[in-house]
Amino acid sequence: MRKLLNSELDRKSVNDFKEATKTPLIIILDDIRSLHNIGSVFRTSDAFLIEKIYLCGITATPPNKEIHKTALGATDTVAWEYAKDVLEVIEQLKSENVSVFAIEQVENAVFLNEFKVEKNTKYALVFGNEVYGVSQKAIEICNGTIEIPQLGTKHSLNISVSAGIVVWDLFQKLQNS
Repeated sequence: MRKLLNSELDRKSVNDFKEATKTPLIIILDDIRSLHNIGSVFRTSDAFLIEKIYLCGITATPPNKEIHKTALGATDTVAWEYAKDVLEVIEQLKSENVSVFAIEQVENAVFLNEFKVEKNTKYALVFGNEVYGVSQKAIEICNGTIEIPQLGTKHSLNISVSAGIVVWDLFQKLQNS
C-alpha cells in the first residue's frame, strides 16, 4: 500500500465544485463562537458537496484568517449567507419545502441511526452554540430533531465533530435513497 499524492486524488477545481450537482443538504450554524468550528464545518461541507451554509447570530463570516485556518479554502467553494435571525432562516427554508431538523438532545428526538431520509427531499440541519446548543425557539419551529447516540460519560460532542457525523450519515442515506 502506498499513500496517494494530492495530485492523484482527482479533486474538483473551484469552478467544477460550483457547477457540480450538490447534495440536498443545507447547514445552519447559529451563534457558533469558535472560528475553528466554523472553518471545520465549511471544510466538511466542501467534502460532501453541501448546497449552502447559513451563518446566523454571532457566527462569524468569511473572510477571516481564523476561519481560513481550518476551512483551507472551502469558504471559496461552499455557498454561504449571513442572516442575523435563525428563526427567519428556518421559516424561509420551510416555506421552500425544505425539511429542517435541529441537531440536539430533546424529548422524542430521533436517533441519527434510526433517521430515515425521504426521496426527493432537501434537508437543513441546525447546529447551535457550543455551550447552549440549539435555542428552544428554533427547536419549536423545526420539522423535528435528530440526536447523535452517545454512550460515554460526556453529554455532548464538539459542534464540528457533530456536523461531520451527521453530514456523513445523511450524505450516505441520501446517496442510497
